[in-house]
Amino acid sequence: RSIWVTGVQTCALPIFETVQVQRGVTANGTVYAWQEIVIGPEVGGYLVAAVNVDVGDRVRKGQALVQLSEDLLAAEVASKRANLEQAQASLENAAAAYRRAQSLSGSGALSQSDMDKLRSEELAARARVEVSKAELQGADLRLRHTRVTASDDGIISARSVNVGQVAQVGSEMLRLLRKGRVEWRAEIPESRMREIGIGQNVKLTTADGAQLEGKVRAIAPTVESSTRAGLVYVDIPSNRGARPGMFARGEILLGQAAASMVSLSSIVTQDGYTYVFVVSDQQLVARRRVETGAVRGKQIEIVSGVQPGERVVAIWRSEERRVGKECRS
Repeated sequence: RSIWVTGVQTCALPIFETVQVQRGVTANGTVYAWQEIVIGPEVGGYLVAAVNVDVGDRVRKGQALVQLSEDLLAAEVASKRANLEQAQASLENAAAAYRRAQSLSGSGALSQSDMDKLRSEELAARARVEVSKAELQGADLRLRHTRVTASDDGIISARSVNVGQVAQVGSEMLRLLRKGRVEWRAEIPESRMREIGIGQNVKLTTADGAQLEGKVRAIAPTVESSTRAGLVYVDIPSNRGARPGMFARGEILLGQAAASMVSLSSIVTQDGYTYVFVVSDQQLVARRRVETGAVRGKQIEIVSGVQPGERVVAIWRSEERRVGKECRS
């Protein structure tokens, strides 16, 4: 039946009582690297001889990324090896002298002090051998560290090293996006943090319109006091075009739930509040303040203010024949 409200023809239609809608929490956030590894040399003072990768290259764990000059360290290794051989020769002589002295100990040809001296010389020679071994191992380790390798699989995300520069310990050469994984970090109001759970599906839309899907990986245990929002970490497939630094808007899906829906044409906004017109059994129209929820197509959810089964006025103009036909039906 048609009704006139403030000069506009309307139609009283029952609200939908048990429409299943997808619940979700909408939030904004930024795409970040899951883990970004800073790669630098463990030895310093040597020229960069070669850089084998560039930004965007995929690398494997253990792959050689940067090669430093080996000449000085190779010479040091050779010198330390020679020192070890010399120390081993001295040990053999000292050990042989002590053995001869032991064989003569019963004849009285050597005093006890002479025996102690030979014994101490053997121990000192043995200690010099151990020191030479340690020095050789250290030099050999520094030589191996001239080959800067990837600590894990991933993608090179930044490069600041060039051939010919002198490498310094602790300086950054490359950045590695570990495993190629990225994540979306969403700021969720503290009032809705309780609804979020690990493993929930997430639909994302980037600034360029790309549609992505992800899953909640972790939820921050704290809430930022200045914004009253908590961080939710969402894993995103790295092969879908999401790049660290990108903005994305997303919806964390909470599941299906029943909802009472009305046509968007039923909603009237005034003074910052939302109203609908409700028709009673006596055909009396009353304005009712309501709280709205999710929008699905041309319908909107009524969270509170209207009871299931009540008729809500859908406003339409006389020239809108389609709505008029629905009203007559």
